Amino acid sequence: MDKMGVITSFIHNIIVFNIPLLYGTVGEIVVEKSGSLNLGVEGIMAVGAIFGYICGCYANSLAVGIGMAFLMGAICGLLFAALTVSLQANQNITGLTLTTFGLGVYFFVGNGLKAAGKLPVMSNSENIVKGFTDIEIPFISDIPVVGRGLLTHNLLVYLGIIIAVGAWWYLNRTTFGLRLRAIGENPGAADSVGINVKRMKYLHICLGCGIMGIGGYYMALNMSGSFNSSCWINGYGWIAVALVIFANWNPALAIVGTLVFGFFNTLRVSGSSLAMAFPEALGWLANIPTQLYQALPFIITAIVLIVTSIRNKRGSSGLPASLGLNYFREER
Repeated sequence: MDKMGVITSFIHNIIVFNIPLLYGTVGEIVVEKSGSLNLGVEGIMAVGAIFGYICGCYANSLAVGIGMAFLMGAICGLLFAALTVSLQANQNITGLTLTTFGLGVYFFVGNGLKAAGKLPVMSNSENIVKGFTDIEIPFISDIPVVGRGLLTHNLLVYLGIIIAVGAWWYLNRTTFGLRLRAIGENPGAADSVGINVKRMKYLHICLGCGIMGIGGYYMALNMSGSFNSSCWINGYGWIAVALVIFANWNPALAIVGTLVFGFFNTLRVSGSSLAMAFPEALGWLANIPTQLYQALPFIITAIVLIVTSIRNKRGSSGLPASLGLNYFREER
């Protein structure tokens, strides 16, 4: 067995499983920095996945798929903003309802098209397959292990990293980003100095939810569009909500946090290969039940929440002070 190939594949798959979480986490950070807590990430990613996949395949264009996934995610964000910002609905309940609604739309549309025989097959969309193929970088891709494992990926991987770094720069180095953070900390004070709180909340909720939608689209392509009884998102939206805390509301740290979860997800797929390639050191991986591998990401999520909660009590939290609290201008 090619041991170097197994290691390369393992590292490569960590990135593959990490990127959808990165989109969801960064999108939720942007939303929460506005002071809004959106627990509808799972549903929003599902809506972005199904519509991005269908439209992208019918148009035979990766760009169309990305654009439609972003648009549908943004529309979900618009619905959330209308209910929580304008109508002052409870954010927790609205987010949970959005998850139920999004999953319902996903299965309604997917099952309907599948029953009618009109659900597109990804392999028939040449430009989609080509666009989702790993990009070979001259010289760099030839570097053993690192070149293939870390630096040779598809376009959506690089886009996700660019969005995460761009979000960090926007929140910390631009006037609009600093205004957004001010709204998240104290919307009344921000309003008093002339910042349009309502407009900023609407804009960034839609922006963050659009980013989540692209993450859902990535999941659809990674599953090759194989539609069955389980959702393509498969709990990633809930993990993304927890990763926001792990990353301390920092989009740059989200890259590191999602890599941790990508590692444990990859163990589920590649654990047996590692055990066969390195029987003396990692042979014990073959004895771990599959069910435990499936539960690992959620177990780690619970541990992360406990650890970060303890850390945040010590005063090192990036938690926006007004997170989850509706702002009613007449009450300030």
